[in-house]
Formats: sequence, structure tokens, C-alpha cells
Amino acid sequence: MDEYDLYINARKPAIGLYVRKGASLPDLADKGDWVFDGTAAQNLLPADVVEGVKADGHAFRDMD
Repeated sequence: MDEYDLYINARKPAIGLYVRKGASLPDLADKGDWVFDGTAAQNLLPADVVEGVKADGHAFRDMD
């Protein structure tokens, strides 16, 4: 089963960013604002997040 790393935006903690486990963060201008918050298995994530990572290499998620 695939796993995904979660990064939380320290300035806006309601925003999460998922990437494939072990992948680096995408080319973001504010890369320093993102803090690693753990890894989740595919079956624990909404389908749209998994589809977004597969299509784009990353997916944002509202953590509220």
C-alpha cells in the first residue's frame, strides 16, 4: 500500500500538503514554512488527496 508524507504550513496550520513518502517538497517559494508532520497510509486519506498526489506529485488539504 502506498504511503504519503504530510507537511503542515507553520504559518497557516489549517493547510496540509501531501507528497509520496520520501519525496521532497515541490518547488515552493515558501518551502521553509512547511513542517513534516508524519506519514499516512493511502487507506487513511480521502480519495481526492490520493488522486491529486498521483496526478500532480502533491495535494493540498484543508486540515480543519
